[in-house]
Amino acid sequence: MATMNISLPDPMRDWVEQQIQGGRYSNNSDYVRDLIRRDQELRDKTLALQQAITKGLESGLDGKLDMDEIKRLARAQAQLNSDS
Repeated sequence: MATMNISLPDPMRDWVEQQIQGGRYSNNSDYVRDLIRRDQELRDKTLALQQAITKGLESGLDGKLDMDEIKRLARAQAQLNSDS
C-alpha cells in the first residue's frame, strides 16, 4: 500500500480526529479512504445520470418518464463503471 502525506488546516484536522474518536473510523487513513470511495461512487452515479440524460436527448422521443426504469439503468451503468 502506498503512503500519501497531506496537510490540513487545524479545523479540518480537528474534524477528522472527532470522526475517529466517534468510533466510526480507526484512524485518519480509514477516514480518507472512506471519503475517496464515496467520491468515486458519486462520480459513477453522476456519469450514469449524464449518460442517461444524453441518451434521452439523443433519442428524440418524448413522453412519460418511467423513473423505475431510469433508476434501474443508472444502477446498472454505475455497476459497470465500478467494475472497470
